[in-house]
Amino acid sequence: MKRILVLLSQVALIGIGISAFIFMLYEPHLEGRNVHATFFEVYFNDPFLLCAYIASIPFFMMLYQKFLLLGYIRHNTLFSVAGMKATRIIRYCATSLVGFAVVGEIYLFIFQRGKDDIAGGVFMGLLIIFFFGATSIVATYFEKTITTKSRLDSNTP
Repeated sequence: MKRILVLLSQVALIGIGISAFIFMLYEPHLEGRNVHATFFEVYFNDPFLLCAYIASIPFFMMLYQKFLLLGYIRHNTLFSVAGMKATRIIRYCATSLVGFAVVGEIYLFIFQRGKDDIAGGVFMGLLIIFFFGATSIVATYFEKTITTKSRLDSNTP
């Protein structure tokens, strides 16, 4: 039963990754100012899209590491060096995504305040900060648990 749940979780991660990738490619064409824009204007004249695409690199790296971590759980090799490395990379990616979101919030408050309604963007940024901050905290906890467990296993005869 446990292996089936882990396999379903891996399938869900693949679905999340594919849908996020499709959303990132398709959504800019639906945005208000980009409806009638050319391909070049959509992707190369918007600094927000550039930041979003750069921030997607750690997001997809984190999804891949979560997929690997679930594979380690499925094969009962979670408490290994590879499991510890995967949780460390997940923590680094989540922390960098929090950093990207904080920079986005600062950009909204400094450059867009008063020009546009920023309430939706601020709320989405706070949700991202909360979600990936919690992910980073959980990954740190799991990394410490894996480290402790692997040290205990190596000390027992």
